[in-house]
Amino acid sequence: MSKPDELLVDIAATVESGRSNQMSLTVVVGGAVLTGRLAPEALWRERVSEVLTDSDRLGEFSGIFRTSTLKEGPPTHLHFHLARILQGTVGIPETGGMYRVALADVSAWTVGDFRYSDH
Repeated sequence: MSKPDELLVDIAATVESGRSNQMSLTVVVGGAVLTGRLAPEALWRERVSEVLTDSDRLGEFSGIFRTSTLKEGPPTHLHFHLARILQGTVGIPETGGMYRVALADVSAWTVGDFRYSDH
């Protein structure tokens, strides 16, 4: 989308306001399907920083995520926590990851996340 969907921007703004971190969303970005739960950017940054801090090789990057560069105005990105890229019959990574997606790059979306079942 050259201009982000206003409804999707409103959902992102509600998550950013801290009123909810329980919104599950599935989006299509560049042909990939990403599914998971949205988080406010500040929380997302904090979690990424924690993961990097615990890494022997990537610890030096953790400070970049702790530094507050949050901007005023409507959100420009979605911040996924516990998210997976859907590929065939599996989600990658299986345990979920942290993804940042530009709202302008979302070509389709739906409320809720997809989970695979062996049944």
